[in-house]
Amino acid sequence: MKRFLLYMFIACCIALVLTSCKKDNDRGKSPEPASVSTTATTRTNAITQKTASAASTTSTTVTEEPTEPPVKYYTAAAVYAANGDTPIFADNVHESISPASMTKLMTACVALKYMKPDDIVTVGSELGYVQPYSSMCNILPNQKFTMYDLLTGLLLSSGNDAAYTIAVNTARKAAANSAMTDSEAIEYFCGLMNQLAAELEMTNTHFSTPDGWDHHQQLTTIHDLMKLAKYAVEIKEISEITSIPKKTVTAVTGESFDWVNSNRLLHEEDDYYCPYAIGTKTGSTVNAGNCLISQFYINATNYIIIVAGCPTDESRFEATLELFNEYCMKENN
Repeated sequence: MKRFLLYMFIACCIALVLTSCKKDNDRGKSPEPASVSTTATTRTNAITQKTASAASTTSTTVTEEPTEPPVKYYTAAAVYAANGDTPIFADNVHESISPASMTKLMTACVALKYMKPDDIVTVGSELGYVQPYSSMCNILPNQKFTMYDLLTGLLLSSGNDAAYTIAVNTARKAAANSAMTDSEAIEYFCGLMNQLAAELEMTNTHFSTPDGWDHHQQLTTIHDLMKLAKYAVEIKEISEITSIPKKTVTAVTGESFDWVNSNRLLHEEDDYYCPYAIGTKTGSTVNAGNCLISQFYINATNYIIIVAGCPTDESRFEATLELFNEYCMKENN
């Protein structure tokens, strides 16, 4: 038993000596790198090689990034010098579009073809044909206006109510038939609109309403609208009315109206004011989008710009001003 204990004691001493020697040896060794460190080093080397390779390629080959096309605010547009037949700029000018309230330029042209500016017209039951949510100049039955003043409500406030009153009164005078019903008179007036469109060679245009309300047969093109615009701006009364930002009108029967032009290019306090702008007509319906026929005068030259299908009220003015700056201002600098 004593011998066994002696052997155990000797074995323990030997084990302690060997452990101490191993620790001394470990202190002198460099530690093994961790596996994560090895991976990071490998990834870094790979990236470095890629960068070097890309740099080498760049030194011999230049690749240009594709440029974004300019923002397009419209579906169709054109820029014309009023005294020329060839557009300075054209985009989708033969595409069929809804004319919206740009129609009212034709309404005014037809009215002044058959009536005098100082003719007295009476508002009547034709107001029943005005569609809900129409733009209005807020005239009422039995009120009386000169044709000139009612055209002011038509072209400044874009009054659909004024459009129907003008249409019915004009039709009855043109047909020399005061007994015409409202529906007969409206149909007759639209016939006069299409007759004038034919005279102006607006070959892809048809009018079904005097106010421009959407209708499946009420269609035109930018190309045709340009012919109408050129004709309209030569009529003194239309040119005068569409050039003013706002006007107070007193009816023959005494009522007072404050009518504001929907063309923001004409309002000095507006962000879209342009001192070269001198007319003419806005338009907006579901089918047409937001539209604008505008006229500018710079260095003794008249320019007409039309944009159609703009998504917002603001975008039609933004598009118009961009086209004006690009194709009218540059030409005169």
